Amino acid sequence: MQGLLASNSNGCGCFGPTDLRPIDGHNLTRTKAPSWVDLRRQRWGWVNSNPIRPRRVSPTVHATWLFKGGGGGGEGRGIDAGSERSESANEDILIFFFQLDLQTRIQCSLNMEQYEVAQQLRNKLAEIETEIVKQRDMKRGSSSKSEAQDKGISILRLRADMQKAIESENYVLAAELRDEITKLEAESLAVFAKALAYQKAEYAFRLGQKVMHKKFGYTAVVCGMDPVCCESSSWRKIAGVEKLSNGPSQPFYQVLVDVHADPTLLVAYVPEENLVVSDQPNADAFDHPYLSFLFYGMDTAGDFIPIKQLREKYNRPRYEAPAEGESEGENGI
Repeated sequence: MQGLLASNSNGCGCFGPTDLRPIDGHNLTRTKAPSWVDLRRQRWGWVNSNPIRPRRVSPTVHATWLFKGGGGGGEGRGIDAGSERSESANEDILIFFFQLDLQTRIQCSLNMEQYEVAQQLRNKLAEIETEIVKQRDMKRGSSSKSEAQDKGISILRLRADMQKAIESENYVLAAELRDEITKLEAESLAVFAKALAYQKAEYAFRLGQKVMHKKFGYTAVVCGMDPVCCESSSWRKIAGVEKLSNGPSQPFYQVLVDVHADPTLLVAYVPEENLVVSDQPNADAFDHPYLSFLFYGMDTAGDFIPIKQLREKYNRPRYEAPAEGESEGENGI
């Protein structure tokens, strides 16, 4: 088997490319997981060099008609499905695969009593997880407390300087300090608001749930979520985020796009207001190269069951599809 998390004869996980070749008895001690810098540098390379081919996908599939002109008259003009393509979301998923693979390699090394190699892999995993936590904290504003405290100290200092400037009748300097204080107060409030959004986030959709894009019509599966838009300003401009009814201050979802709809889109970052779920169970075929790595399989409602590690990543509870005759509200998310 080729591709991410493939298993060799010893049961070890591997990615497939030469950088992440399978561990066996001959190269076990020589195998070195790439550093975080290497991973960032390779970005798409270590997947594209050995692409994961979707299952049962006909090469003659054409569905570009879904993405022409939007779904609501002139509302979608100038913006197509590709505008919500997210390279950072795709990279986030691939790094998650990399974590899973390292964990598999560690267990494989322990099974083979290669304890020194297992320790090296543990060190590499710890290094990567530390960096991931740092990136996640920056994304979520988890460092807001210390950052806000620093800004608070700066504001107090500036207010003291402004008072001195007023007493010395240096009103030009006082006005400049006042403007700087206003700017710092706004930044501090934004940091707190973002952190609070993560703490009290409520989502309309859950991991593994099949959704449909209101404008572009494609079917997708939720594989990640943020309480607010965490993309760059340039991405927001291309995606028309500021034109949304709820703007960037609403949940955004990482979704896997059905390859039958668009084999090139793969991962999109979609605002909550652009997604909808069907009232009826949807057990239609859905294909995507990442499915088998993120989900155990499909439940009775046609949605997908996320693996434990994915639920832990987003701190989401386990969900079980309601039994026949039982409403989803009775089961809870």
